Amino acid sequence: MKLYYSPTSPYVRKVMVLLHETGQIDDVTLETMATTPLAPDAALLSKNPLTKVPALERNEGPTLYDSRVICAYLDDRAGNKLYPTGARRWDTLTLEATADGILDAALSMVYELRMRPVDKQMPEWIEGQWGKIERAVAALNTRWVSQLSGPLDMGQIAVACALGYLDFRHDARNWRTGNDALANWAKTFDSRPSMQATVPPAA
Repeated sequence: MKLYYSPTSPYVRKVMVLLHETGQIDDVTLETMATTPLAPDAALLSKNPLTKVPALERNEGPTLYDSRVICAYLDDRAGNKLYPTGARRWDTLTLEATADGILDAALSMVYELRMRPVDKQMPEWIEGQWGKIERAVAALNTRWVSQLSGPLDMGQIAVACALGYLDFRHDARNWRTGNDALANWAKTFDSRPSMQATVPPAA
């Protein structure tokens, strides 16, 4: 398999952590891509018409894209280790969706500051995105810490990668303030070898 990849993408990091946790990292070749909404990588176009990473090329079917689709596929390939059955499955999927929502908002903030000329940037938009993040992080801290502290699942991986991206791109906003339980959980989870192996390079 070939994973079209950027080492700073938090969506890619989710896939990489899963590969480490399920013992599949050696089954994948990494193909680095440099793609943005304003400068999509032409080589990625035939693999993913959205020209976004991650995208997973496989022998037995079309290239898969969207990190949630890729994670579900790889977990199935590994014997269904990270998406539980029964009632807990819906909690896991909700956590993963919450984490991806945090990432969507955080990345939107980055694009607003990096892609738009200064005179066209909209501070209200940036703060609106951060408001989504604040509400999601508060909900994780008050509602979901017990789930996060349970057996390893994809919800935990997704949340850890989302919080890691906040540290990577929005550290000055300090999501930990007022979210002590979540901060303590993240500190412990970040010590896992899979998380240490996938820390994004400074950029």
